Amino acid sequence: MTNDAGVAEEQWIYEHAADGSARFALGTVGANPLICFGINPSTAAPGAPDPTIKRLTRFAADNGYDSWVMLNVYPQISTDPRGLDREHSAALKLENERHIAALLEGRQGTLLAAWGALIETREYLQPLLQDITRITAAAGCIWLSLGEPTKHGHPRHPLYVKGDAQMRSFDIDEYLRKLG
Repeated sequence: MTNDAGVAEEQWIYEHAADGSARFALGTVGANPLICFGINPSTAAPGAPDPTIKRLTRFAADNGYDSWVMLNVYPQISTDPRGLDREHSAALKLENERHIAALLEGRQGTLLAAWGALIETREYLQPLLQDITRITAAAGCIWLSLGEPTKHGHPRHPLYVKGDAQMRSFDIDEYLRKLG
């Protein structure tokens, strides 16, 4: 798709709650996306990236991906993960999983684990991640992380690695066992 000036325009993926309280997916359309999992979305939207989205876009391009998608373990929008619900909403969890399954359907995607220690923000985040990994395993996805894990074994958040950090294989099952 091109604009009036003949410049290619990105096609956006933007799945969100009508009331603006949750975002299920944000990204660009392409044949080979880097699909990133964070903990929760901030306020980024099509054409208005936040610092995490800017870094993700760069890592995707630098590593040969033609697009990117940002997903989250919990879809509640909050600029600070400490602002997340104290107890997760079962309906919101199920809606998030529905969006993840639909996005991955028929695609053996490359997933970037990118939540850092934020997974420790709420007790429900680890069980939600475990449920998400059942969806990603059924789709045959592979997991990567940026650089070496943190000292506690968490995959690093894109904002807290050098711009030239290498993607490496990430054993999500072993990670969840260690958390467990």
